[in-house]
Amino acid sequence: MEHLAWVNRAEPSAKNLASAFAIKSSKSKFEFDAQALLQSTGVVAKVAKIGRKQTVFDRGEVSDSVMYLQDGHVKISVGSKTGKELVVAILGAGDFFGEACLSGQTHRMASASAITPSTVIIIEKADMIRLLRSKHGFSDHFFAHMMMRNIRVEQELIGQLFSPTEKRLARALLLLARYGMEGSAPWVIPKIPQDSLAEMIGATPARLNLLMRQFKKLGFIKYNGGIEIHGSLLNVALHE
Repeated sequence: MEHLAWVNRAEPSAKNLASAFAIKSSKSKFEFDAQALLQSTGVVAKVAKIGRKQTVFDRGEVSDSVMYLQDGHVKISVGSKTGKELVVAILGAGDFFGEACLSGQTHRMASASAITPSTVIIIEKADMIRLLRSKHGFSDHFFAHMMMRNIRVEQELIGQLFSPTEKRLARALLLLARYGMEGSAPWVIPKIPQDSLAEMIGATPARLNLLMRQFKKLGFIKYNGGIEIHGSLLNVALHE
């Protein structure tokens, strides 16, 4: 994986792997203690620091590991025969991706790249399978998490194929804010590079600026260092 800059590699130690995971029932999700994993028994993990717009993996590469996004944002995209890119998912801290290798996929069917500086933990397929088999509490939460994410990806894909630009922007902002998973509105997201956000929704930077000004004027969003997302933005995302 020549795209990544490896910064750490952990060999097995005597620590109990169970300490690597902590359930947060208040958010119905689990947090992943990277350092505990790096020191745990039987698992060899790698940590990669990925710069903005840097590739995590490309479509067609060998699919032999599961990845966990410790911080930052990563987009999952597919290309068309005309060369256009369709963003099918926007992932944030706490998300797994590349999990299709667990079901027998031998090569990546999509591409993944960072839209902000990110930290990714790479777990080899065999280690992930062993972990899921031995730690039932973790496997239950992992599969529930993946099901929820896949439902959201399907909804977003439908939105991108059939919705106007305004709806795509609303959904992109809500996905970045991880609405429904990070407590109640308002949600705040870090400032996202303008060209990256425009690329996500298939718009020009000028068109994006116009839409953002409209959203601000209507009270859907507010700028305060980052972008504050109000619950009223859901009306735009869900409006048919």
